[in-house]
Amino acid sequence: MNVDFPENLVQFTERFVTDEACAAYLTAVRWPDGAICAACGGRKGWPTSRGTYYCAGCQHQTSLTAGTILHQSHLPLRSWFLGMWLMCTQKTGLSAKGLQRELGLGSYKTAWLMLQKLRHAMVRVGREQLTGTVEVDETYLGGQESGVGGRELVGKSLVAMAVELEGKKVGRIRLRHVPDASGQSLVGFITDTVAKGAEVHTDDWNGYNRVGEAGYRHRVTPVLGDPKRALKHFPHVHLVASLLKRWLGATHQGRVTGKHLQRYLDEYAFRFNRRRSEHVGKLFHRLVEQLVLRQAKTYLEITRTK
Repeated sequence: MNVDFPENLVQFTERFVTDEACAAYLTAVRWPDGAICAACGGRKGWPTSRGTYYCAGCQHQTSLTAGTILHQSHLPLRSWFLGMWLMCTQKTGLSAKGLQRELGLGSYKTAWLMLQKLRHAMVRVGREQLTGTVEVDETYLGGQESGVGGRELVGKSLVAMAVELEGKKVGRIRLRHVPDASGQSLVGFITDTVAKGAEVHTDDWNGYNRVGEAGYRHRVTPVLGDPKRALKHFPHVHLVASLLKRWLGATHQGRVTGKHLQRYLDEYAFRFNRRRSEHVGKLFHRLVEQLVLRQAKTYLEITRTK
């Protein structure tokens, strides 16, 4: 069963007036063919007055949010839905300070944790790899240091980028915060994000030497350390890098630490890859779909992420 989604802010505010309306939408997304018991997979049961689903087979009770990003959240569903709508529809994204203000949350920590959980949900389970011709390069996030050159990392974060080409246009992208520019990091990123047999276009950095051995058609264009040559021969990844840095600077004032950087990269890729959606509400619907497929993480688990 297809779930229709609000196409604009007016439809959103009219539709999700209560937590019950949000729960009905979430139910239709999570259990389109009827509730399923989380313990035994049974489909015979009934809803309870406590808002859970009681399984007639094993007597287990499953809540609508159990096993999802929303598990054990004390925030009302309306707050989560509005947070998702704002996050998906604001062109420049949403900061924790902005979310705290819009939802009237009493704690910056609550807003920050909410956004981190939503960013975690933005990585679709089992997403397809990039195909065709794919440009791959790296970019640095962080300030410049004197005496640091080449691909050295001192106070900076290195981001590997893969851009799928649609003719002369930019298609889908993948981004990963990598520890270094070694072959293990870069070729590992490629094998995780690009389908075997695709043409992978890189510069002559030795970290890409084993791309061909990994099962790809490897096209190498030497740039000889010249930024102008790099921009000329790899315009698509440079465009993505430029837009990413602008977004991080505008929305988050560049204050994104390496520890949490990957979640911001996931958000940017989610938004970028859906930039051609006819309705902004479709991004919201996709996020709700992914929300129910991801397990929630606690504040300690998120802050301890390396």
